[in-house]
Amino acid sequence: MQEPIIRFDKVNMWFGNDFHVLRDIDLCVAPGERIVICGPSGSGKSTLLRCINRLEEHQEGHLYVDGVELTDDLKAIDDVRKKVGMVFQQFNLFPHLTVLENLTLSPMWVGKLPKKEAEARALAQLERVRIAEQAGKYPLQLSGGQQQRVAIARALCLTPKIMLFDEPTSALDPEMIKEVLDVMVELANQGMTMLCVTHEMGFAKAVADQVIFMDQGQIVEQNTPTEFFTNPRSERSKDFLSKILGH
Repeated sequence: MQEPIIRFDKVNMWFGNDFHVLRDIDLCVAPGERIVICGPSGSGKSTLLRCINRLEEHQEGHLYVDGVELTDDLKAIDDVRKKVGMVFQQFNLFPHLTVLENLTLSPMWVGKLPKKEAEARALAQLERVRIAEQAGKYPLQLSGGQQQRVAIARALCLTPKIMLFDEPTSALDPEMIKEVLDVMVELANQGMTMLCVTHEMGFAKAVADQVIFMDQGQIVEQNTPTEFFTNPRSERSKDFLSKILGH
């Protein structure tokens, strides 16, 4: 049995004293596995994702990423962040830098790469998300879908082992969603370990090895997409699916 690349072991987290945002999370993700996390608003999906690169701190339990336990040890957090790329709902690009400059910033500062090498890597990743011709433009000259693809390329520039996507299409117009999902499908097909919080159920059916349904801070159901969509086990999953799929 392959060692999981991510393992949550009875992870609990509170916001303040009374809001129990994650409850006894147990989850193992194998290298190369693609997980889609769905559930109603406020169910803890994004918080779960943000714990993996320590943007949120859990208070109880253990969380291991690529063999490193995430604790208060800053060096461990640093090590893990180098292996985990994250794409947010908002593109978080620097408006005063070109696309290429947005992509080379981190490899040069964090990865200490020489400029030439950083630019070569950036162009390769822009090629990968099919947007290389926009390298000299500024983010605001691009459509939302293009900006999100730049954000994906930027995360890939640090050659992560794991990619986290936090509702990457929810800020986009419908006609731009497909171009971003297409890029994500390609990444998935290249064997990248991926965790994605999304309501795009077509993407979940096409790409996910496992669908995780969360509600009130708990993993209510974890199943293959086929089983989850055709035969959801819990009433809460059924209710959620009927709202989102309209049947």
